[in-house]
Amino acid sequence: MSFHVRRKDREITDPNEMHTVLRDTKYVTVALCMDNAPYLVSLSHGYDQTKNCLYFHCAPEGKKLVYAKANPNVWGQAVLDFGVTEECDYAYTSVQFSGKLSLITDLTEKVHAMKVLVHQVSLNPEEKLSKIKPEKT
Repeated sequence: MSFHVRRKDREITDPNEMHTVLRDTKYVTVALCMDNAPYLVSLSHGYDQTKNCLYFHCAPEGKKLVYAKANPNVWGQAVLDFGVTEECDYAYTSVQFSGKLSLITDLTEKVHAMKVLVHQVSLNPEEKLSKIKPEKT
């Protein structure tokens, strides 16, 4: 089955524009599924353009991890919300993506992921990173 964007004039096909949305949005929403039951969660994230990878930080247990372990395939959406225009249209840009959610166990990669995430979500990332304890990564 094939789907297409209804408004081709608004479709984003430029990878750099897609990267910008993933980098500039405050959070992404990720859909997971287990035993034919969907679960949707919005998460702050860090986008590593070089690896074309999203990083999330979460507690070591919880519903999203149970779902991800049962089925690592995810669908997600990032939205830049520009609000209502003068013409009463709603202005936004969105990127849809699919991928596999995996847990990072390597400490070096965990530290890298935390740096990427904090640089994206914090106004003062170096100050925040200096306060992170290794056991929190």
